[in-house]
Amino acid sequence: MNEIIANLLQLIQLKSAKLYLHSQQVANYAVSTAAKMRLPREEIERIRVAALLHDLGHVTVPNAILAKLPYLSTREMSTFKNHCNAGSYMLENMASCQELIPYIRYHHERWDGTGYPKRLKGVNIPLGARIIAVVNHYDRFINPCTQNWEKTKGEAVRELFSLSGTAFDPDVVRAFIEALG
Repeated sequence: MNEIIANLLQLIQLKSAKLYLHSQQVANYAVSTAAKMRLPREEIERIRVAALLHDLGHVTVPNAILAKLPYLSTREMSTFKNHCNAGSYMLENMASCQELIPYIRYHHERWDGTGYPKRLKGVNIPLGARIIAVVNHYDRFINPCTQNWEKTKGEAVRELFSLSGTAFDPDVVRAFIEALG
C-alpha cells in the first residue's frame, strides 16, 4: 500500500506543489487531532493516509478552475465540488484503500447537513471525514501555501469555534484546538 500512496502523492505534487504541502499539513493536523481524541493507532493511521489523499480528486479539476478559487461560476463550482467523488473513485479498485474512501468522499460534508456530495449530517459523516474537514478548513486559512485568505492562528481558531455545531463536529473542533495548544 505504501507504494500506491507514494505514487498518488506524486500525482498530487505534479498537479501542484502547494496542494502537496497542504496535504502534508492536513495529515499532520489530523493525526494530532485523532490522537487527542484517543482513537486507536490503526484508525489514526487510516485518517493520516486519507488526509494525505483528501484532495486527490483535484488532479481531475482543470488548473483554470483551481486558480479562480473561491471565485467560481455555478458550473465551475460543480466541477470543483466533484473532486471529493473523483478522488474516491480513483481508489475504488484498490483493495488496500477501501477504508480511506469514505473519509475522502465526505470531507466536505457539514455537521448541519448542508455540505457535499451527499448532504450527510452529524454522526452520519464518518469520524475521519469530520476530522479532515476541520483541519482542512484551518490549514486553508493559516497556511501560506494555500489561497490568499491568510489569517492568524487566533482568527482561524475563532472561526472554527463559530462554525462548531454548524459546519463542524463540536467534539472534533475542541480536540483540534486542544491539540494545537
